[in-house]
Amino acid sequence: MTETLLEFFKAMAHDSRLRIVGLLAQGERSVQQLAEALSLKEPTVSHHLAILKRQGIVTARADGTTRWHALDRAALEKLALRVLQPAAPPKPAPDAFDDRVLQAFVAKDGTLKQIPAARKKRGAVLRWLMRDFAAGRRYPEAEVNALIQTHHWDSATLRRELIGHRMLARKDRVYWRLPEAEWKAGGDA
Repeated sequence: MTETLLEFFKAMAHDSRLRIVGLLAQGERSVQQLAEALSLKEPTVSHHLAILKRQGIVTARADGTTRWHALDRAALEKLALRVLQPAAPPKPAPDAFDDRVLQAFVAKDGTLKQIPAARKKRGAVLRWLMRDFAAGRRYPEAEVNALIQTHHWDSATLRRELIGHRMLARKDRVYWRLPEAEWKAGGDA
């Protein structure tokens, strides 16, 4: 990620490229139009466009003998999401007990066959569910339900269990991941 950001900022660290991006944000332009608007020579504009294309910031399409350049908004949005999204929490070291429980209770498609009745086994399943929740991020209740329902239909029960095990906290129907050091062990809940 750091290397991607570094390359992006290097590409954007030139006045002409920033101005090109600004013009392309308003709509498609040809090299000739950009050169005229920026008072630059066409080869210079082509050089800057090549750098922006390598970074995936700009796209080009041919129309006869003219190449039209446009800002790739989707690529910029993806980059922004990657930059602004908190890093995923580190994965805990494999736990033999948790692995056995998950093999018994989780189907190959990632759905939960049933919620374990035993607290210790339920704790293993809850730790597994917590992989979907990023540290430092706030989740509205509907999103918590949607994340849980990708694994099991009973999101209300599992949501309460995650709160009861101090894995998630909530206030005003907004939820967030608590540090693992605060989690109750499976048998202590």
